[in-house]
Amino acid sequence: MFWMGLVLAVLAVIAGCWSLGGPWARWRAADPGPMSRGAWIWPWVCALEPWCVWLVSWRMRRRFGPRMRQAGVGDAWRVEQWMALRVLAGASTGIGLGAACLLAGLDGAASVVLAALAVLGGSWLPDQGLRRRTASRLARMQRELPFMLDLMTLCVEAGLSLHAALRQVAEHAPQGPLRQSLREALAAMRAGVARDRALDQWAQACMVPAVRSLVLALGQADHLGMSLGPILRAQAAQQRSERFLRAEKLALEAPVKMLFPMVFCIFPCTFLVIGFPVAVKLMDMA
Repeated sequence: MFWMGLVLAVLAVIAGCWSLGGPWARWRAADPGPMSRGAWIWPWVCALEPWCVWLVSWRMRRRFGPRMRQAGVGDAWRVEQWMALRVLAGASTGIGLGAACLLAGLDGAASVVLAALAVLGGSWLPDQGLRRRTASRLARMQRELPFMLDLMTLCVEAGLSLHAALRQVAEHAPQGPLRQSLREALAAMRAGVARDRALDQWAQACMVPAVRSLVLALGQADHLGMSLGPILRAQAAQQRSERFLRAEKLALEAPVKMLFPMVFCIFPCTFLVIGFPVAVKLMDMA
């Protein structure tokens, strides 16, 4: 009863601080941020941002911008805000697991250790979500690239220049992160950036090796005066072949990934259903 009362008191204090500090956190939030307007966590991120500056190292500052651009977030987050989000996630996870351990009847030392581990795991969750978002974005770009190369090949072979073909692809290709990044590269060209430099920036922003090889091939063909049609057609055929190989690899990995749930979830239930009538008959015969 003592521990239960203590946990309830702690939860009451947290709820009171949350409700009383909500207006202060919303007042500290100067902008709605990258999340949807009215998100409940964003005011607290802005409120904790000034206290998280000393947690950010220069190495984290150098790596933060490329990671966000690779994930497709852009400059919507500042590194201090991201650190505040990690602090909030770690504190929430630690408090929740600590309260659950106390309610389960564990002693104080074990609860503190588990809560500390939960704080570390919770602070790691935003980074894991960013990695998954980055992997999903890169995979989507790789799926979109062959169709965009086919469309660019048709435009070039129809007599359009490379810039006009890129503009047609940016206007008529299916909506996706690769098309959006190409639109940004074309906007940079309209702003006065040289085409080679804009395409290099496009390849760096995509972080896809196939886009980088495409940009190098286009630059080489432009400098040597080669025809773009055969080059683009060869690039499209290569990307379709690589996409088929990636799909084949994922298909071969599927049985290995299904092994764990089959052994620990499906097989025990199957054996239980099959073996239960046999066990009942053996018990009746005995």
